[in-house]
Amino acid sequence: MHKKIAYTLALLVALLAPFIGYPVFLAKLLCFALFACAFNLLIGYTGLLSFGHAAFFGTAGYVAGNAMKVWGWPVELGMLAGVAAGALIGLVMGALAIRRQGIYFSMITLALAQMVYFGALRAGEFTGGEDGLQGVPRGKLFGAIDLANDVALYFFVLAVCVLAFMLIVRTIHSPFGQVLKAIKENEPRAISLGYDVDRYKLLAFVLSAALAGLAGASNMLVQGFETLTDVHWSMSGLVILMTLVGGMGTLAGPVLGAIIIIALENKLGDLGIALASRSGIEWFNTLGEAVSMVTGLIFIACVLLFRRGIVGEIIARLPDGNSKKAA
Repeated sequence: MHKKIAYTLALLVALLAPFIGYPVFLAKLLCFALFACAFNLLIGYTGLLSFGHAAFFGTAGYVAGNAMKVWGWPVELGMLAGVAAGALIGLVMGALAIRRQGIYFSMITLALAQMVYFGALRAGEFTGGEDGLQGVPRGKLFGAIDLANDVALYFFVLAVCVLAFMLIVRTIHSPFGQVLKAIKENEPRAISLGYDVDRYKLLAFVLSAALAGLAGASNMLVQGFETLTDVHWSMSGLVILMTLVGGMGTLAGPVLGAIIIIALENKLGDLGIALASRSGIEWFNTLGEAVSMVTGLIFIACVLLFRRGIVGEIIARLPDGNSKKAA
């Protein structure tokens, strides 16, 4: 009951947000929240730590961008093409990586993702190389709704993210999701019960990749361009940070973590300027250049004080927190 109230309040805030804040920035927050939720589906509920999710995020953006700008596809088909690209790369990477466990699995995903990065760097005609894919038109949704309007774009991204979040919730609470949790808790026991563990892990990997691709295609639509930053290993590190800060293995944690990290990256400089003007301390003007240091300090604080992440610690401290599953 409390979850339903919390979700309803969160949805109301999201519906009112574009009339208070900047819609494009808020849409970007939604995209990264979806990206973190997609990653959390793999690590939080299946126990697989991937260092290669940037490959799905960035590739989907490139495919969707080319589909809309070069091939002249409508926005709906462009987004679907991005999701399909993310799922396809996830299928290939997952088929190779799930043969190993632990750190070996993680290193294989990192190596394959770096291959995607260098491929994007070399394929200049498709990706724009170091200049990126620029000037992607937003187009019209269903040929009627002009996404050049920032508020319309925000509500489209919100609808996409809400539907994707509902899919994640349904997956986690389905029999398939229960098997994933069993694999995370005790893989040998799941094998002894007759489950094809590799098949379940591959399906989870592909689903996570497809959702990460949806986030990447949505982010490309919001930004209007796609660059090598989105396929670089640092993007994979960023989504790990979001998930750990918010709370791995919880539903709301990755969303909160994404909001905190992306807001810091984009607004820390403005905060520093405001502090400098009020306090007269000139050093605050350089605060925007210290984003990595600030996020690093936040990560250290979470490791030392909030080992379950912010949402995970809140759940654990509730009166019935020990008997609750992830919120």
